Amino acid sequence: MKMIDLNCDMGEAFGNYTMPNDDLLMDYISSANIACGFHAGDPAVMQQTVALAIKKGVAIGAHPGLPDLQGFGRREMKVSASEAYQLTLYQIGALSAFVKAAGGKLNHVKAHGALYNMAAKDAALAKAIVQAVYDFDPGLILYALAGSKMISEAKEKGITTASEVFADRSYQDDGTLTPRTASNALIGNEADAVNQVLGFALKQEVTSTNGNLISVVAETVCLHGDGAHAVAFAKLISERLKKEGISITAPKR
Repeated sequence: MKMIDLNCDMGEAFGNYTMPNDDLLMDYISSANIACGFHAGDPAVMQQTVALAIKKGVAIGAHPGLPDLQGFGRREMKVSASEAYQLTLYQIGALSAFVKAAGGKLNHVKAHGALYNMAAKDAALAKAIVQAVYDFDPGLILYALAGSKMISEAKEKGITTASEVFADRSYQDDGTLTPRTASNALIGNEADAVNQVLGFALKQEVTSTNGNLISVVAETVCLHGDGAHAVAFAKLISERLKKEGISITAPKR
C-alpha cells in the first residue's frame, strides 16, 4: 500500500488559547509541527498542543523558527551558522520538555518560514540545523524541502529525512517553491491543490507554473492550517487519498 504523511504547523498562538482549527485538523493529519516560542507559541500553548497531539495519536515535531514574533518568522534575518545551531537546539529542547512531561515522544523537527527557506539553499545553515538535531537526538527525523540542502546535509550526517512538498504552493521549473511575493505563489483552487497532492502521492511529480512536469520526492505533504477553509480542505485531501488506496501515515523514527 502506498503511504504518505500529512503534516501541519500548529500551536501558533499565545496565552491560554489554542488555534481554533488545531483540534479539528488533527483528525485528518498524521504529523503536527508545534511552534516553539520564537516565531509563535508560548509555554501554555506548547503544553496544550502537545496534549492534543497525544490525545489524537498524531506524531509530534518541533517547529523552530527565527526570533521574529512580529514577522511570524517569515522575514529573512542575517544569522550565522552558530546562531542557527543555537536557536534550533534551544527550541527543540523547549518543546521536548513538554513532550516528555506529557508522556509522549518527539518524532521529528521541521524548521519554520524564513529559516526553512534560507537553509534549503544555504549549506552552512543547513549543516548547522542538522547538527543541532543530531546533537539533541540523532534518531529524530528531519522534515525539509524535497531536493534541498537540508535533505542532502541530513543524509550525509546519517539522519533520517522526510522530503516535504506543499499542497497549496506552486512550483518553479527547478523544483523550488514560487516565492510568496509572487501573485501565483499560492494555489487558491481546492481542486487544483487536491490534484497536486495526488500527483505527489501517486506519481512523485508536480506541474510547474510553466506547465512542465517535474519529478519530486514526496514523503510528507504540508497542509496550511490557518486558512478560512483549512479543515474542510484537510478533510477533502484525506478522503481523496484514502479513496486512492493511500495510507496517511507519519514516518516513524
